[in-house]
Amino acid sequence: MAELAASDDLAARTPPKGHKGRRVLLAMLGVIGLACGVLGFAYATREIDPKLPDLGQVPAFALIDQDGQPFTEEALRGHPTVINFIFTRCDTICPVIAMKTQRLQDKTQDPRGAGIKMVSITVDPEFDTPSRLTEFGKRYKAEAERWRFLTGPKDKITALITGPLMTTMDKDGDSKPGTPNIVHSGYFLLVDGNLTIRGVYDSNDIHKLDELEHHARFLARTGGGKKFGGGS
Repeated sequence: MAELAASDDLAARTPPKGHKGRRVLLAMLGVIGLACGVLGFAYATREIDPKLPDLGQVPAFALIDQDGQPFTEEALRGHPTVINFIFTRCDTICPVIAMKTQRLQDKTQDPRGAGIKMVSITVDPEFDTPSRLTEFGKRYKAEAERWRFLTGPKDKITALITGPLMTTMDKDGDSKPGTPNIVHSGYFLLVDGNLTIRGVYDSNDIHKLDELEHHARFLARTGGGKKFGGGS
């Protein structure tokens, strides 16, 4: 009887044939299901390459930056550049544009975003000397290796801004004594490393600014890697 009981106990503790195999199979299926879920999530959230328009070329130009150094179209080559328009005496739209440019600068500090550069061109070049642009840039913690401010002869500035850069630049009286009311666009332009304008973005639209960052990152990822100002 004792031998029979021992035999029954052993049988009770011994899994039926195929039980271990089923557990292995279920575990494998679980791993496969998890892998498929991860791949599906990665596919659903993958970064989709945008199709950016060709809005014309940035032509040859010769201006100076906030350090008084020459700045030409070659400084834009090899990396994406975000261009906007400001003037230092402006107390309406320009501080907002500068703050949003600062935010873009801060959001793209990572290695993949650092290739994105920013350029602010004054629409009041007769007043905005390099030293005034330097002080303006300091207010917004502009990093010279990524964000430049341009000035130069008024006729050259006007021809560049109102021509290929597709932006208004009109004086409409004075907003207060000694301060001109210069009407200009609050839009941002995106230029690729081949000097082609690839987008225009309304700075008042937060969704457009997010789109600008996404598009600029795409160009940084697929373009060259030259230093700001040219060179390799």
